[in-house]
Amino acid sequence: MTSETQFKAWRVEEQDGAYKGAEQTLSTRDLPPGEVLIKVSYSSLNYKDALSASGNKGVTRSFPHTPGIDAAGEVVESATGTPAVGSQVIVTGYDLGMNTDGGFGEYIRVPSAWCVSTPAGWESETAMVYGTAGLTAGLSVQKLLTMGAKPEQGKVAVSGASGAVGSIAVELLAKLGFDVVAISGKADHVASLKELGATEVVGRDALAEDKKPMLKPAFANAVDTVGGTPLAELLKQIQPGGSVSCCGLVAGPQLQTTVLPFILRGVNLLGVDSVEIPLAEKEAVWNRFASAWKCPKAEASAKQIGRADLDEALKAFLKGESAGKIVLDHAI
Repeated sequence: MTSETQFKAWRVEEQDGAYKGAEQTLSTRDLPPGEVLIKVSYSSLNYKDALSASGNKGVTRSFPHTPGIDAAGEVVESATGTPAVGSQVIVTGYDLGMNTDGGFGEYIRVPSAWCVSTPAGWESETAMVYGTAGLTAGLSVQKLLTMGAKPEQGKVAVSGASGAVGSIAVELLAKLGFDVVAISGKADHVASLKELGATEVVGRDALAEDKKPMLKPAFANAVDTVGGTPLAELLKQIQPGGSVSCCGLVAGPQLQTTVLPFILRGVNLLGVDSVEIPLAEKEAVWNRFASAWKCPKAEASAKQIGRADLDEALKAFLKGESAGKIVLDHAI
């Protein structure tokens, strides 16, 4: 590895108040300081990447910038020796793709403390089929299990079930024996959600705003990936002692609810953070997905794109038109 290498990156720039992304040629000298230089083989697309690419200053403060909150590839330089040069690693979360140039470039430079070893038997491509979305889904399910969720307690709802997080949550919960009700606004995804293991698929109107502070219990537990009104309505429909793990905000960050589900039914609202959690917790979830939690249907259905397809795919996220997992292959 030379001290300077040219590489391709999908870079977002501000032009007359608008934000536009395009492929550019950069040098590894342009990358931020860090202990580990990684040649990225694959990244994956997330809602946060779409926000960054559209100029959302709550995600990315300054431009030009290379988004991509996920990356997997090979270590080519390591100032600390850990991880070692030649090893395969996964980097997700922390500041990657937010204010640190991310996985939409063929190289990233990051702190060694951001790197997780790729599980044995996994390729970088497989790691990015899961990515932050899979990590979040796994953490959401793990929270429910930690709170004592069991299949015999009743149905488990997954909101935003057609999305990257929701689809993996559906397959994982079904794999673990749960009776999964997939809630999705995409009517043409009923068949695919049932293929993932959902026993029932209902439209997003099942979580439309209802002025009543409490509703008849319909679910033992739930994974909410959208926030806003759907989360508020889910909380009203959870059985006594049940839990909802919450990990998204595409329906809005505000939560208009009452304390009644919590004090009359003992419902638990569990926040899920996949960004700043300890590395060991990330590694534990990756290792589960590489073994007992393997989701072969999600792996098989993931769509691969190249850098030239990023603009259209990211805009689909913002329009609510994206579904399933999308993996960026830097070789395309």
